[in-house]
Amino acid sequence: MEDMKEKVWTISVDLQETDDDTQATAHLKVGDKTYGGWGRARRNPEDPNVPRIGDELAVSRALSDLSHHLIDDVAAEIERFEGNPVSVHP
Repeated sequence: MEDMKEKVWTISVDLQETDDDTQATAHLKVGDKTYGGWGRARRNPEDPNVPRIGDELAVSRALSDLSHHLIDDVAAEIERFEGNPVSVHP
């Protein structure tokens, strides 16, 4: 069995919030590339005010957006090596 190398990637997430709106921006630096994702959650005025839910929803959307950017970049890199279109599934 090959020796496994451990790698750690750190994602930072910034949150900005008002009473009914939370926006999250996720950042990931990999080598010389930086990826970003954005997400937003807006509370319906009829819903209870539970800020944690807005934070979690905005962050999950930002991380999802970031992952799509990362997958798109990986697909483009593979296409450059292969010389033809590829499909990379999440």
